[in-house]
Amino acid sequence: MAVTDDFFRYVLEQLSGLSALASRRMFGAVGLYSDGAFFGLISSDVLYFKVGDANRPDYEARGMGQFRPFRDRPQISMSYYEVPAEVLEEADECMLWARRSIAVAHSAPADRPLRSSRRPKTPSA
Repeated sequence: MAVTDDFFRYVLEQLSGLSALASRRMFGAVGLYSDGAFFGLISSDVLYFKVGDANRPDYEARGMGQFRPFRDRPQISMSYYEVPAEVLEEADECMLWARRSIAVAHSAPADRPLRSSRRPKTPSA
C-alpha cells in the first residue's frame, strides 16, 4: 500500500486547483481532503475517488475497480473507485471528477461518534 513521493507529488499537482486541498498519511496510504471533506485516497500509487449514485456510472462505464483495502479479503470494498489514467493525466478533467467526489463526500451522512466504554450508564427508571 506504499505511496511513492513522485506519484504523491504528481497527484497533488493535478489537484492543485481544488479549494483547501490537504492530505493525511494513514496505514501506508494517503487520504485526500478538500475543505475538510474526505474525497479521495492514494494507495499503491493508484488514485481513488469517493463515489455515490451520482458519479458511480462514470467509473463503471470505464471498467474501473473499487478500492479493496485487504488483499487477503477481496470481497471487502469501499465506496472509492480507481480514477482512470486519462482523467488523472488531464488536470482540468481530474479536478472535475474530484469536485464530483467532494460533492458526494459532503452529501454522505455523518459518521456516528464512537461511544466510550468508560461512559457511566444511567440507571433505568
